[in-house]
Amino acid sequence: MKRFDCMKALAARLKDELVILSLGGSVDEWYNAAPHMREASLFQQQLGCVTPQALGLAAGLPHRRIVSLDTDGGLLFNLGILATLGNEQPKNLLVVVWDNEQYLSIGGPPTHTAFGRVDLAAIARGAGVKDAYLVRTLDEFDAHCKAGLAAGKPYIVVAKVSGTVQPDIRRKHSDGREDKYIFVRHVEATEGITIMGPSEHN
Repeated sequence: MKRFDCMKALAARLKDELVILSLGGSVDEWYNAAPHMREASLFQQQLGCVTPQALGLAAGLPHRRIVSLDTDGGLLFNLGILATLGNEQPKNLLVVVWDNEQYLSIGGPPTHTAFGRVDLAAIARGAGVKDAYLVRTLDEFDAHCKAGLAAGKPYIVVAKVSGTVQPDIRRKHSDGREDKYIFVRHVEATEGITIMGPSEHN
């Protein structure tokens, strides 16, 4: 199953959601798979921070659906977030984990999921997130995304995807600082709030 195909299926279901996503090849793939979600997507650069930041956003905007696009490496870096999700039970958070069984952004060394014993969905269920599923086909993925976007509880989809990046796609041309401001201004505009006010003159 290709991550890019999964992204296109998920993107087709999104309208006014906010998306937090991880580093590496998934950034450029999402940039191409979901052009209508570019302003609503925060492209992160820190391993282990994607789902925690998505949870914070879900808590701050409980009326808004938040989507975390995490990775196996990123989630393994901070498994404690699963226990927090299990305890807090956010009603508006869908977590998708791209499990390609490797740290692709640093050359492809295997993650713990590569050896057939570590099941991130099972770990999530053990931590109290009852709706956590491992999927291996595009149809399964799409069905669980549909259910997760409508669920009134935390929902996790661990997608087993191939370890290759979609070839010949356009690279995202903004850096992390610019991405942050684009995202914040989008939240301000769609929520009618001020997060970052005007600069002060001394």
